[in-house]
Amino acid sequence: MRNIYLTILFVIITISCDNETKINTYSTNIELSNIIERVEPPNWWVEMDTKNLQLLIYGDNISNLEPRINSSSINLNSVERVENNNYLFLNITINQNAKNEIIEINFYDNGNLVDKYDFSLLKRRENASKVEGFDNSDVMYLITPDRFANGDYENDDIDYMYERPNRENNRGLHGGDIQGIIDNLDYINDLGFTTIWLNPVLENNMKKSSYHGYSTTDYYKVDPRFGTNELFKKLSSKAREKEIKLVMDMIPNHCGSEHWFFKDPPMDNWINNQSGFKQTSHRRETVQDIYASEIDKKEHADGWFVETMPDLNQKNKKMSKYLIQNTLWWIEYAELSGIRVDTYPYSDKDFMSDWTYAVMNEYPNFNIVGEEWSDNPIVISYWQKDKINHDGYVSHLPTLMDFPLQISFSEALTDDFSWGKGFIKPYKSLASDFLYPNPNNLLIFPDNHDMTRFYTQVNNDIDLFKMGIIYYSTMRGIPQFYYGTEILMNSDENPGDHGLIRTEFPGGWSDHLKNAFTGEGLSKDEIETQSFFKEILNWRKTNKVIHDGSLIQFAPKDEIYSYFRILENKMVWVIFNRNNTNKEIDTSRFNELIFDKNYGYDVLKKKRISINNSITVEKKSALILEIE
Repeated sequence: MRNIYLTILFVIITISCDNETKINTYSTNIELSNIIERVEPPNWWVEMDTKNLQLLIYGDNISNLEPRINSSSINLNSVERVENNNYLFLNITINQNAKNEIIEINFYDNGNLVDKYDFSLLKRRENASKVEGFDNSDVMYLITPDRFANGDYENDDIDYMYERPNRENNRGLHGGDIQGIIDNLDYINDLGFTTIWLNPVLENNMKKSSYHGYSTTDYYKVDPRFGTNELFKKLSSKAREKEIKLVMDMIPNHCGSEHWFFKDPPMDNWINNQSGFKQTSHRRETVQDIYASEIDKKEHADGWFVETMPDLNQKNKKMSKYLIQNTLWWIEYAELSGIRVDTYPYSDKDFMSDWTYAVMNEYPNFNIVGEEWSDNPIVISYWQKDKINHDGYVSHLPTLMDFPLQISFSEALTDDFSWGKGFIKPYKSLASDFLYPNPNNLLIFPDNHDMTRFYTQVNNDIDLFKMGIIYYSTMRGIPQFYYGTEILMNSDENPGDHGLIRTEFPGGWSDHLKNAFTGEGLSKDEIETQSFFKEILNWRKTNKVIHDGSLIQFAPKDEIYSYFRILENKMVWVIFNRNNTNKEIDTSRFNELIFDKNYGYDVLKKKRISINNSITVEKKSALILEIE
């Protein structure tokens, strides 16, 4: 065990006869044992509304120690000792008049000072509580950090971490990192994206498949193969300079099986099924099912996602507070604009209500999007803020991922032309929007890191692909696109292989022959698609009628489907033709909206067209018309 020394300075102030003040110092050393290994959270901010904190203290056999805090800024309310002697929990209050300073937490053993921790109270940045979260004016770019760009080859292989890099393995470490994202912020900005969502960046020191980040092993530390906490904060700052928001992926449901507090838990109910692996039933419907048995609810909520992802027991009040504080800490530290929550319905639902309330109370303009992978709008809507639920459940979650719309529109593009197929599916999905308190705050997307690449979904048909991009760029909600979608990245070889779906972005490594950042080596279709994205997203960026306009849809006929976005005196008409032939549309059907309009501006072809009697829509294409 290493020893450290506390130097105590004794200061003697003498005033001489000529009124000069002299400061003399001398020191003595007290030998301390470095037994306090962790204090979490490691610091806090004085102006935050959350002032009652729980400090988790971890070290070797520390339960007999007596913590003391001598400060007018912090009150030590109580010290809690648990079954495991390696833990102490300190309940503290940051006083209303607290100032930013470093406060010593001293630890005594039988009256002798044996260790100390410098707990920093930091000054909060101006207007920190008013941070604006992502909203329907944004378009989100989803990145898997290990697969986007390698900006620092020095951090590819970290000696003390279990897994070695292996770019030949789809599920191995490839070396992408935070610096690679910083280096390419201009590319993201030029395309028209205004928000970046990163798959998890926290330490994921697992023995295999650690690249994806969903098995956290340290909740307060960025994975060193991605960079450092400071570099993550720098990414947020650099992105904000370009008016790009940063969304952090968080996993309150489970940790990784190599997490230090799973290996040495503070108490016997820190983890659900702590005595041994028991997999979740994945029966998410038990959350809403009025007939569900208690055992079915428990087997879903308390089971582990997989054997390497132990299920955190959020009913444990200390665990609950730990997770809430950790979330607030990252928002404040990294100046985040949003959170995406993994496996939302697998967590204890009462905890998720408390967790989302704590975040939105501290940051009223923030945004959080939850993942509930269901094709049923009834299930999705249960979780959205302001939903009046059958069981009285109150949620504070502003945004959900709109899986029903993703599933229905993807199927619509590749369906046959029989009854009940095609565009009637997304039409019916939207007809269920009355279930949502705020359908405009849903996240819409063609694919993500867990799904077959969109270009593969539409059988590599570039016309259908472009129809999809137009749909998600003009539909109500907040669009999200996965990195590489803009250059037709596919997963044809094995559509369901997550490692292949999350393949390296061309140009992100020095040995790549293709470079999507510069255009070198890209095919004609890839270059055209990249330009298509840039055009439509930058058009959307400043188009308030798409952000906030009301939506009116017209039932599909003969696989012609259209809707209008309307805001004040502005109107955008989007028309889809899924047929293999050009179609002439009689515009009189739409007279309730365009009865006094004569012309529209074709956004993609950049020309004015008449809408008096009819419009021709080319085969397998979409029109975006700004109605004059």
